[in-house]
Amino acid sequence: MRAITISEPGGPDALRLTEVPDPVAGEGEVLVEVAASAVNRADLLQRQGFYDPPPGASRYPGLECSGRIVALGSGVGGWAVGDAVCALLSGGGYAEKVAVPVGQLLPVPKGMDLIDAAALPEVTATVWSNVFQVAFLRPGETLLVHGGSSGIGTMAIQLGKAIGAKVAVTAGSPEKLEACRVLGADLLINYRDQDFVQALGPDGADVILDVIGAKYLDRNLDALAVNGRLVVIGMQGGNKAELNLAKLMAKRAAIAATGLRARPLDEKAAIIAAVREHVWPLIDTGRVKPVIDRVLPIEAAPDAHRLMETSTHIGKILLQV
Repeated sequence: MRAITISEPGGPDALRLTEVPDPVAGEGEVLVEVAASAVNRADLLQRQGFYDPPPGASRYPGLECSGRIVALGSGVGGWAVGDAVCALLSGGGYAEKVAVPVGQLLPVPKGMDLIDAAALPEVTATVWSNVFQVAFLRPGETLLVHGGSSGIGTMAIQLGKAIGAKVAVTAGSPEKLEACRVLGADLLINYRDQDFVQALGPDGADVILDVIGAKYLDRNLDALAVNGRLVVIGMQGGNKAELNLAKLMAKRAAIAATGLRARPLDEKAAIIAAVREHVWPLIDTGRVKPVIDRVLPIEAAPDAHRLMETSTHIGKILLQV
């Protein structure tokens, strides 16, 4: 098969389309013929040599895909060859085939294009596990989403509104903020010329979903409501910061920092099961949908990485295989 390999850590041109051996579905796995994958910031870190796949995972980039099952490993039930699926991966999505643990499979939602479905697994699993399973967002509460126009941000807006929360977002341009407004965001904050703490007002945010990390830590504490919950899922603004414990205690607040890729299979399976139960009905009925900036051929993976590095996109960037 063909797959995008990383010749050596470096810039986008380190991504090479190469002939490699086909994967094989092991016990409890299925083999998926990939229709499309999606670009995530973790892929950029892997390309640069900063984020190796967990032990046993494919060495090729790509943390999600859509496609059709072409083979079943031993012990697999409930799925059949030919089924249209999308999947959460630990790696290997930038390829023509990938072996997937059965617990990380999802059916393609009703009426959705097979290519578009590649935009769903990572964002739905990330948002559901963090905003709802870790931070327990409830109806009537305020959710602040940093990077509201990203793939994760656009999904967080929609799921927050679907359960009856007020959603505030930060983004860096009027165009991005308008995209967030169309999705239902209530409070639009341009971080280039507005302070999100002041914009939220004295009540603050009950839950903050943060992809920035160190740079925003202290301001996020200021922005939290009493009994607020901050969930850090990215480090675009650095990985080390000083934590004011007195400020945290005064608000009786909580901070969680999570990752998805290296979790054990049973934890990922539990997240995917919850996504299928709670999120898939919203997608099936059209209340929630993926936001896709553009679809590029897999041969253009370097261009897709360059585009993500500019941060000018809105929603997901897909690679069609």
